[in-house]
Amino acid sequence: MSDTAGREQITVFSDYVCPFCYLGRHSLDQYQETREEPLEIDWHPFDLRSQKRNPDGSIDHSVDDGKDEEYFEQAKENVRRLQEEYDVEMDLELSRDVDSLPAQMAAVRVHDEYDYETWLTFDWGIFEALWTEGRDIGDTDVLVDVAEEAGVDPDLVREAVDDDDLRERVRGMFEEASQQGVTGVPTFAYDGYGARGAVPPEQLERLVEGT
Repeated sequence: MSDTAGREQITVFSDYVCPFCYLGRHSLDQYQETREEPLEIDWHPFDLRSQKRNPDGSIDHSVDDGKDEEYFEQAKENVRRLQEEYDVEMDLELSRDVDSLPAQMAAVRVHDEYDYETWLTFDWGIFEALWTEGRDIGDTDVLVDVAEEAGVDPDLVREAVDDDDLRERVRGMFEEASQQGVTGVPTFAYDGYGARGAVPPEQLERLVEGT
């Protein structure tokens, strides 16, 4: 459901368990503040855990995805640097075990059933539950709390998380992102051009306005 027909859009591929997606959204917000008319986010979910995901959707944490301790330490350093640069408070630097699939499913259903602003509030609530409150967004009760705070029917979220057809649909959206050439998140796209990573507001301005 959308009530934003005609608004200018920026496409955003993201996964809630990606700290750079959270930081990138803050960067996008900072860019939005410089605009007279806000950009609507054309949101596309992405699965950072795809290489570890079993056919039933669960995660096998024993699978080697090529990310060693050195990788995670470097990622933490980059998160800390961007936190300072974008003035963002985060209780977590990385979340290695949380599964975002239930949150992505809930967000897709809310996007289907509610207006854009309600979805956006719910979307931000998921990010903040994980990154500023340290809560497990793979837990249905946490998602229900986020829903209630966003004005979303909690039963809709409970049903979404248990919906096998929706699960397959969301996994299809993950596949579609990969087929479009998205290999990492956040990825921002506008008018055939893209930027990957938690890029600064000035780079998002150049992406959208060509300046």
